[in-house]
Amino acid sequence: MNQTGNFQPFSSPPKAKKLHNDGNATDNLWSSLLDSVASGKRLPEKTLLVLGGSADVQKEFLDTLASDSTKKQHDRHRKKPPIANEFALGYTYQDVLDADQEDTLARLSTYTLSEPLTSFAPLIRPLFTTRTVPATLLVILLDWSEPWFWMRQIRDWIQLLREVFTSLDDGTKDAMEETMNEWQQRRRGGSANDLNGLGAAGNEANIAIPLGPGEWDEALGIPLCVVCFNSNMIEFHETDGGWQEEEFDYILQCLRTILLKHGASLIYSSSSNPNHLPLLIQSSLGIYSMLKRQPLKHNILERDRILVPPNWDSWVKIRVLREGFDVEAVSNGWSNDIKLPRQPANTSKLEGQSEPELQAQDLDSSSTRGPLSAYEDTISNPKKEMALEKLDISNGKLEVETMDMQEFLAGQLEIIENLKAQEEQGSDHRDDKGASSVTEQMTNAQLHHASSHTRRDAGNSDNKSRVDEHIGPVQFNMGGIQADAENMLKQLKDREREETPERELPATATTDGKAQNEALASFFAGLIKRGGNNSPKPPAT
Repeated sequence: MNQTGNFQPFSSPPKAKKLHNDGNATDNLWSSLLDSVASGKRLPEKTLLVLGGSADVQKEFLDTLASDSTKKQHDRHRKKPPIANEFALGYTYQDVLDADQEDTLARLSTYTLSEPLTSFAPLIRPLFTTRTVPATLLVILLDWSEPWFWMRQIRDWIQLLREVFTSLDDGTKDAMEETMNEWQQRRRGGSANDLNGLGAAGNEANIAIPLGPGEWDEALGIPLCVVCFNSNMIEFHETDGGWQEEEFDYILQCLRTILLKHGASLIYSSSSNPNHLPLLIQSSLGIYSMLKRQPLKHNILERDRILVPPNWDSWVKIRVLREGFDVEAVSNGWSNDIKLPRQPANTSKLEGQSEPELQAQDLDSSSTRGPLSAYEDTISNPKKEMALEKLDISNGKLEVETMDMQEFLAGQLEIIENLKAQEEQGSDHRDDKGASSVTEQMTNAQLHHASSHTRRDAGNSDNKSRVDEHIGPVQFNMGGIQADAENMLKQLKDREREETPERELPATATTDGKAQNEALASFFAGLIKRGGNNSPKPPAT
């Protein structure tokens, strides 16, 4: 206690303040340690945006992409992540596993969109931020069941993406530009971060190879990969569609030329033949296995296993595939095609008549014809001619004018009444005509029967006369008396004719008399045969 009466044993407030400061420092230290440990265990997050394809084709593509990761999931009895892609923007995820199927390398969040509609642009715009852009890959999914739509589908998707990218903030655009600069440096071993995950040794890592003609002219800002799925349909187009090597080479040259302008990769794949699809997608996203490094090799010879990595292709290599392909004209024309106003229509199906409508609009203006129109003229749609037959030449649109429902029903009622009246008239006419035809048929049958009997009797008499001329009169010995069988038969017939009264006998009596005559005739015929065989021999002289 001091003289003023205030008790201050020690300066406690300063000590309390010091302890408080030490506690904050300790908390910050532990927080930083925990954050570092958590960040070390946090999985790298990658984003995959799949554009195009039906819901079923998207599911098959994702199943093929996850084929390397299904083993571990089945062993642990884990449920497969659901794929919600039936409406608008779909979503699913998968864990990318290492080669030993034990360690998880990254988590891949996959978004799907089937139609390039402008109304879907707000759905995918939030996916592109300064944080997600470096870890995002775009995939345009094409289907080999409809290869005649490919150029149009690629154009529509690129136009939609450009519309979305132009509306992003400046920070995101700067991140996209930086990403594209890094990708342009990954050229033929020109960077230590190539797709194989293997760095170039020595001074090769610092070599910057200049861009060739037509390379990276239309960079999007996000890496792009085009997957031509269901490549097993190639054989179908060859056998049923009559396609030859020229058609397949033309498709490949067009795709390689336009994708070279965007720095994109190309692969033909299917559920039965993945063709390094998981390796291409993972390496494009920067996901590499630490146990097994697989090189990503190009393949342009096997037409169902085409693989063109990014930064590998060039105009020279495209021309080598088949002579006569104007790669420069296609490249320059593609820049004009993607700058045209995008037509809001569905190009995935022809059944809704949207695709022929687009084709008709393209045919209306010859000034807009470019690689897209040339491609659709060369790779024609089998359903195109059938759809264009319904095209109204007068207005150049696929339109059908329909009448009012009541007018249509009234017209149908009139047609039904006319048919009913014609049927009734036809039935009366058929009855009269049927009766006369029956009588006529009966008369013809009787005449035919009588004529057949006459011909038969005449034929029998002719045969009998020929036999008589051949064998002569038949005689036999009856009780020592030489008798002529023909004369006796004739006399019997004459006697029977004299005894029969000349009156009309009933049909039954005539039939009985005829039967008796036939019996007598057969009796005497038998006697003639026996008499001919038992006739006495002439005496020997």
